[in-house]
Amino acid sequence: MFHNIPLPILDRMTQLEETDTRDRQDGTPRLDRLRQIPPETGRFLALMAASAPKGEFLEIGTSAGYSALWISIALQERSEKLHTFEAMPAKITLARETFRLANVENQIKLIAGDAREHLPDYKNIAFCFLDAEKESYADCYELTIPNLISGGLFLADNVISHGDELGFFVKRVSEDPRVDAAVVPIGKGLLLCRKNLQKARLFGKV
Repeated sequence: MFHNIPLPILDRMTQLEETDTRDRQDGTPRLDRLRQIPPETGRFLALMAASAPKGEFLEIGTSAGYSALWISIALQERSEKLHTFEAMPAKITLARETFRLANVENQIKLIAGDAREHLPDYKNIAFCFLDAEKESYADCYELTIPNLISGGLFLADNVISHGDELGFFVKRVSEDPRVDAAVVPIGKGLLLCRKNLQKARLFGKV
């Protein structure tokens, strides 16, 4: 998978990595900053996506499309499509440019708007990556987990770097009988959850 990444994807990844580095060196807090995941998190996401069961693949928080490119690498071998949600107009424009330049427009469907308005429409979720505004995490989790299939994966970014904001959320998920969960110390910290349908039924929750 990683040994055969198409050149257009690699080129666009490099461009976005350079832009993200400049943004961080600038240090000025701006809403239009990419705030994207580091490459090591991208590789982990691709491995998890490649290991997920068959079903629907979602991403909440597209930004400029960098993480979506990593997920798409896994989906190329599976002939499956990623649905990714972004609410900010400037980032929607960047993401569309990313998918066009990387030649993945047929593999990634970009949906403009708040993911919370669309998540109930997905009933067979195999994989979901959440990297959006932190106040939306609990809502997105609760809208996703009931429709995550047995063995399906849910990942949320920034749970270590934003521990003050997300600590209660991580604790709540860790105690949720519908999933098995662990914090993975990669990048800014990933919360990795696997749907456990048998346990969910035992506790009367799906």
